[in-house]
Amino acid sequence: MLKKSAYDVVKSRYITEKARVLEQLQFNSSNRSVQRCSSPKYVFLVDKRANKQEIAQAIEEIYADRKIKVVAVNTVQVKSKARRVRGREGFTAGFKKAIITLQAGDSIEEKA
Repeated sequence: MLKKSAYDVVKSRYITEKARVLEQLQFNSSNRSVQRCSSPKYVFLVDKRANKQEIAQAIEEIYADRKIKVVAVNTVQVKSKARRVRGREGFTAGFKKAIITLQAGDSIEEKA
C-alpha cells in the first residue's frame, strides 16, 4: 500500500471563533474548570479516510522544525447541509476535522 504524504492527510488549518477559543484555553485562568487546560489545542481539516494515528504523524512531520509532540487527536465528521441557491436545491460539502492536543509548552504559532 502506498504511503500518504503528510499534506494529503492534513488539508489545512481550520480557523473559526470556536477554534480560536480552543487555542486560547491555556492562557485563561478566570474559570476554575479552564485552569487545568495547560495543553494547546488546534483544529485542522483532514482527509475523510485518515485515522488518528496518521493525523498525529502528519502533524508532527509538517511541524518537525518546531519539534512538537501530539498528545491526543479527536476527530469530528461534519455532515453536509441542505442549501438552496437561486431556487435550486443542493448540499454543502461534508468534511472531517481533527482537534489536535499538543504537549504543554508546545506551539504551532510563530513566537514574536
